[in-house]
Amino acid sequence: MRIGQGFDVHAFGPGDCVVLGGVAVPHTHGVVAHSDGDVVIHALCDAVLGALALGDIGQHFPPGDERWRGADSRVFLRHCRALMRERGYVLGNADVTVVAERPKVGPHAAAMRECLAADLGCAVDAVSVKATTSERLGFTGRGEGIAAMAVVLLQRSGE
Repeated sequence: MRIGQGFDVHAFGPGDCVVLGGVAVPHTHGVVAHSDGDVVIHALCDAVLGALALGDIGQHFPPGDERWRGADSRVFLRHCRALMRERGYVLGNADVTVVAERPKVGPHAAAMRECLAADLGCAVDAVSVKATTSERLGFTGRGEGIAAMAVVLLQRSGE
């Protein structure tokens, strides 16, 4: 078994939704990012890549590479799944926490879990998505941006 953890953050910017876990969540802002800025998927990718000792998302999808401008982050997660499989691993489980005062994640968590499970090739009950606030402290508390943390357990295929 291997464990990995990941973290991502993006500042809020112009827009009317944020993409979280592959789901467009209505909001008063979008995010400033090279891709779609999905902090949930970016944190998950870093967790998987870390568990595999393969660096981070920026090494696989450099932000300076124009191919990834505005990219759907689900492409990144499917790439990470392929790397898992190539190395003989499957996802045991994943746990994600979104840190933001807004938007509210709860009403969209089930849809996020479905998207993430589909891209990771696992059962929905192996993926947890939850949220917390930072009690109005720091950049997330002031509503300047959004963050996500993720941890994954990878298991050898067939275990």
